[in-house]
Amino acid sequence: MDTDIKSLNLHAALRGKLSVETKTPIESFDDLSLVYTPGVAEVCREIARNPAAVNGLTIKSDTVAVVTNGTAVLGLGNIGTAAALPVMEGKCALFKRFGGLNAFPVCVDTRDVNEFVEIVKKIAVPFAGINLEDIAAPECFEIERRLIEELDIPVFHDDQHGTAIVVLAALINAMKVTGKEMETARIAVLGAGAAGTAIAKLLHFYGAGDVTVCDRRGIIYAGRKDIMPGSYKHELALLSGCKVEGSVADALKGADVFIGVSGPGLVTKEMIAGMNKDAIVFAMANPVPEIMPGEAEAAGAMVTGTGRSDMKNQINNVLAFPGVFMGVVEALRERSDDGPKVGKVFIDERVKTAAAEALAALVDNPSPDRIVPGVFDPGVAAAVALAVKSTIR
Repeated sequence: MDTDIKSLNLHAALRGKLSVETKTPIESFDDLSLVYTPGVAEVCREIARNPAAVNGLTIKSDTVAVVTNGTAVLGLGNIGTAAALPVMEGKCALFKRFGGLNAFPVCVDTRDVNEFVEIVKKIAVPFAGINLEDIAAPECFEIERRLIEELDIPVFHDDQHGTAIVVLAALINAMKVTGKEMETARIAVLGAGAAGTAIAKLLHFYGAGDVTVCDRRGIIYAGRKDIMPGSYKHELALLSGCKVEGSVADALKGADVFIGVSGPGLVTKEMIAGMNKDAIVFAMANPVPEIMPGEAEAAGAMVTGTGRSDMKNQINNVLAFPGVFMGVVEALRERSDDGPKVGKVFIDERVKTAAAEALAALVDNPSPDRIVPGVFDPGVAAAVALAVKSTIR
């Protein structure tokens, strides 16, 4: 409650968290003539002659759009674009603080996928990349796919891929602590929305041999009557190859890893006790996890993690997205410097894996109390950016 009151007071006092600053002083007529008319005309002519020059001559070179329609905000759900704006401002502030990048909140007031895509395409010119945020599934999958195909700048849905990157990094180190192997461990994921889908796909790409995904109705398998062929849940079922029906509790029986991206209190101590010895439990629902870490450890878990900043092993997207976009921006700058053909950059599974491995490597000696770097640890974003840029090359 104290935090809620402090946050309201802070936002009221500041009238939001963002402002615009100039990079050069405007104190004289000479300054004015350079940043505006007549000097700016030559910059415009140069970009007209060579459109790729916009990357090196304007704000586009280091600016990201944080775009939402307000349909899946934090743990608040479909609260609309105006109510989503404080979260988008916060995300932009994190881009600046941890990645040194400009970011601007863009709230698109529509649930229509076609309209959303067309609006984002029309306002994309000033941005080096698009960070999609807090968009409900399954619309988010189609929106991301369309924008990746139809824009010439990178598109990244952080709720999906930022989460998956940090989960993979945490799991790489948790496996070291427990002595388990990615190829043979049984992994149960609870939550089949944006984050759960991306986690399952990235773990599969990384070599995980047994990933079962559940929604609140239980295990997702290809023959489940409420799952239509061609749907994203059907795709998950085919990816996992799971043909066994059952509840969430059934999925956890004999599992080595539990990854929760669902809701509060959905997992019991009895479920954790039914997992394999030295289990790994990432209960990441916010603000209240699927099971509290202390309860999971009392039931036999060796390594636990949550999404909360007041607990150990915080699995937080801020460990990933600033560095991912830093790496993308640096790669685009280098390509722009090399000539007029910049080329398209994709944040694909190879890039996400490289980012996760770079994050994991920042923890020298993983332990049950430390499997990921801290949000404020120096060099996190730079390490991720280097890995991303190197992979894009």
